[in-house]
Amino acid sequence: MNEELKYKRWRQEMVKTQISSRGITDSKVLHAMSTAPRHKFVPEALIESSYGDFPLPIGEGQTISQPYIIAEMTQCLELTGDEKVLEIGTGSGYQAAILAHIVYKVYTIERNQTLFLQTRKLFDRLKYHNIVTKYSDGTQGWKEHSPYDAIIVTAGFRQIPPPLIDQLAIGGKLVMPVGGHMSQELVRIEKTKDGINSLNLGGCRFVKLIGQYGWDE
Repeated sequence: MNEELKYKRWRQEMVKTQISSRGITDSKVLHAMSTAPRHKFVPEALIESSYGDFPLPIGEGQTISQPYIIAEMTQCLELTGDEKVLEIGTGSGYQAAILAHIVYKVYTIERNQTLFLQTRKLFDRLKYHNIVTKYSDGTQGWKEHSPYDAIIVTAGFRQIPPPLIDQLAIGGKLVMPVGGHMSQELVRIEKTKDGINSLNLGGCRFVKLIGQYGWDE
């Protein structure tokens, strides 16, 4: 079988059995998950496992999240297509790629230089021209391009970093794992002119958010 046809079939099976069957109904999210080549965002040795129902290591002590979790977090942002989104924790780049298939512009920050450099090259190679990257402490956000219509944080801490709330537009949504070292709750907040509304989406487990407003190194 042609390699690209094989990966397309794997994506279709992933969406059917792991994502839509678990309640992900947003057509834009389903299309993005059916389109983005997840196998390009994992180490070569793990390509055969790239569409499995589990997270995978990507080096530097980081992981690419389980497909369902990525789909759930993206759906929770309730994106319409013309948004400007900030991602904290570029990692492998897969979450940013999913967002890039849906929204106008993705700004993504990575604190690990090795991951930052290899992922920037990957975005260029795959022609994700609407993704803008930065090598920095993501807990400080990216004030220059704020406010953001949505913010997604792919690592966990005890609380949401205050700069991220400040940089979220009124009416915008932020999704982040909140909790301790070993486990967190996935939380979505919506910023209003009167404050923030919070929704707990259930238990999860992410790597630690490190930085000025996160865990120490």
